[in-house]
Amino acid sequence: MLFTPTAYASPQELVPRASEAPADSGVFASLGINAQSLVFQLINFAIVAAIIWRLILKPLTKKMAERQKLIDESLTNAKKVETNLQRSEQKYQERIDQAKVAANKILEKTTTEADQLSAQLKEKAKKEIGLLVDQAKRNIKIERAEMMADIKTEAANLVVAAVEKILTEKVDSKKDKELVEEMVAGLKLKI
Repeated sequence: MLFTPTAYASPQELVPRASEAPADSGVFASLGINAQSLVFQLINFAIVAAIIWRLILKPLTKKMAERQKLIDESLTNAKKVETNLQRSEQKYQERIDQAKVAANKILEKTTTEADQLSAQLKEKAKKEIGLLVDQAKRNIKIERAEMMADIKTEAANLVVAAVEKILTEKVDSKKDKELVEEMVAGLKLKI
């Protein structure tokens, strides 16, 4: 297209002349597109697109694929960790339950043993009390026998003293001994 400078151009000169248009332009020329310029622009676009693809998009898609793989692995690991955590919680709860059961068994066993020990101690105490009662009875019998002997001796002495006062005369030791023995024999029959 040939244009004349606008400062000196007339309106008729601004319109392109049909005789000046190239003959081979056809459809592109009717649209106002230069075919040669379009081809160069397409080549430039392809080169820029190849460079952008090669230098930016390819590494970017590679990094995005790596990140996606890393995210997927992280999600898989998180699921594994969650599963392991649930298993651990179940095992922990099972162990707590087992510990409770064991503690209850120990408590029951201890209670049973304490009851048995209490019964044994009561039985032992009863036996000891029985032994003490028997020993006390024996001691009482011994003391009673000793007291009876003392009482007999005292009674004999009292009888001798009373007889002496009644008789007002002193009997010799041989006679005294015979009288005491007779009185003691008489007391034994009464007691």
